[in-house]
Amino acid sequence: MSSDPLERLLAEADIRQLVARYAVCLDKRDIDGLVALFVPDVRVGRDTTGREALHESFTTQLATVGVTILNTGTHQIDLGDDDMATGHVYCKAEIQDGDRWIHQAIRYDDAYRRVEGRWLFVRRIHRLFYGAEVGENPLPLAPANWPASHTGMGTLPFEDPTWQDFTVPADDPGQPS
Repeated sequence: MSSDPLERLLAEADIRQLVARYAVCLDKRDIDGLVALFVPDVRVGRDTTGREALHESFTTQLATVGVTILNTGTHQIDLGDDDMATGHVYCKAEIQDGDRWIHQAIRYDDAYRRVEGRWLFVRRIHRLFYGAEVGENPLPLAPANWPASHTGMGTLPFEDPTWQDFTVPADDPGQPS
């Protein structure tokens, strides 16, 4: 990577935005937006490559869970040459698993590549510290009616158009009713 401090800061800022976009797209079930964050020749599984295959993979994986909330934090980035970097991203996740509410502590081990001036994921490896059922499932709660009530169910992600457009099998127990 260039020794120019401004170029390094800009690259790191772009990579941090890439990670943030991943979390938002995943939580909104914006599969098209999610897939666009990866290099065109992304490897999917052992024998498949490309964004179309990644789209199918994400759709299948996300059909097995309900609401997700990814909160990314610590992000360590190692810039390589001008167009390659690696990093580790810590994430606390909340995941609806049927009637259960799961908390996870995750570390993503990432590789990034700049393609036509834009940083993209080459790969993301999901590494789990733990996953545990914790507390009350918030989805069956009465509406929060903010600011009158601090507790209860909110409107996200259900009001997001991409969430509404995300289709899963009708018999999927992970879907909220």
